[in-house]
Amino acid sequence: MEFAYSEKTRSLIERLSAFMQRHVYPNERVYHEQIAAAGNPFHHTEIVDELKTRAKAEGLWNLFLPDAQRGAGLTNLEYAPLAEQMGRVPWASEVFNCAAPDTGNMEILAQFGTEEQQRRWLQPLLDGAIRSAFAMTEPAVASSDATNIQLTMRREGDEYVLNGRKWWTTGAARPRCNVLIVMGKTDPTNPDIHRQQSMLLAPLDTPGISIVRPLPVFGYMDNEGHAELSFEDARVPVSNLLGGEGDGFAIAQARLGPGRIHHCMRCIGGAQRALELMCARVTARVAFGKPLAQQGVIQQWIADSAIEIEQARLLTLKAAWMIDTLDKKAAQDQIAMIKVVAPSLLTRVTDRAIQAFGAAGVSDDYPLAALYAAGRTLRLADGPDEVHRRAIARSTLRQFGAQDAQ
Repeated sequence: MEFAYSEKTRSLIERLSAFMQRHVYPNERVYHEQIAAAGNPFHHTEIVDELKTRAKAEGLWNLFLPDAQRGAGLTNLEYAPLAEQMGRVPWASEVFNCAAPDTGNMEILAQFGTEEQQRRWLQPLLDGAIRSAFAMTEPAVASSDATNIQLTMRREGDEYVLNGRKWWTTGAARPRCNVLIVMGKTDPTNPDIHRQQSMLLAPLDTPGISIVRPLPVFGYMDNEGHAELSFEDARVPVSNLLGGEGDGFAIAQARLGPGRIHHCMRCIGGAQRALELMCARVTARVAFGKPLAQQGVIQQWIADSAIEIEQARLLTLKAAWMIDTLDKKAAQDQIAMIKVVAPSLLTRVTDRAIQAFGAAGVSDDYPLAALYAAGRTLRLADGPDEVHRRAIARSTLRQFGAQDAQ
């Protein structure tokens, strides 16, 4: 197992880090001020557009996509430290056109989309001209088991008629969201429960598709724009089918593997920044006659954070290496492990930093509150911790002779 960065990766790390230092960190306050001035929590800020133009001009664009013709041609192992850098600021990934859910949607459009689908939706996404959303989770069922999904896709002639409800559809409330990838049931009576589902590309302005409400996170509206959606006799052309009928579950698995590890890479970056902010704060602040950095409990927080970040980083790199050298199926245990580890790491390290900052830590003056909320939310997104632990346990039991472990 070799985790050393290639010369190409080292160069990109230096360039990306320099871009963050010059353009992203100095504009964190500007970003929030522009959202506040617009009076719309889902406003697409002017500063992001400005920085997207700069990033594209500097070749820091679509770094996530392994397809060298459309993206940077990086392996997962090569992309990991770059995603970590972007994760240090919650909105930075969008600057480089590497933000979820667009990344996962672009990957499956590139892999499963027809030429027409790619022309209509993939290319504008690659150009950063539109945004997209992935409509899978539903309010009425436990969507951590994707076979529970109930939205119906009934075929009538050359159209599918969609009826149902989705929620936590990230990106749907953003003004530039143009298309949804919707998962529903085309064959609900199929005895193979993993062949009942299909995926359709549905323009957000399709009659019958409406936003019921935006969904807050911990009482605040996240700029990513999570939404609850209603589908009432929404008609979508059969030509918008992604892959074939019954392929929805398999496509979802193809999408979620890399998507999960990308989230973990960003979590590590967020945790690293929280640690750095904590170190700067406790060095500068004095209480009870000495710097906070000399307090034993603070030193324990710093040591534990540094250890835990390094552990998570190594597990992420191993999972990325396994995807690259074996395949996603062979790496599924490591993907599940890091998906459990990284979001919890982010919340633990950020919680310590918040405590070290005192009241300032829960304010909007620092990114800690946003990082904490992101980490806690990711313990649910792309599968809750318990589902991943279940998969790890069953795999481990099989390894040690419990072949009938269920």
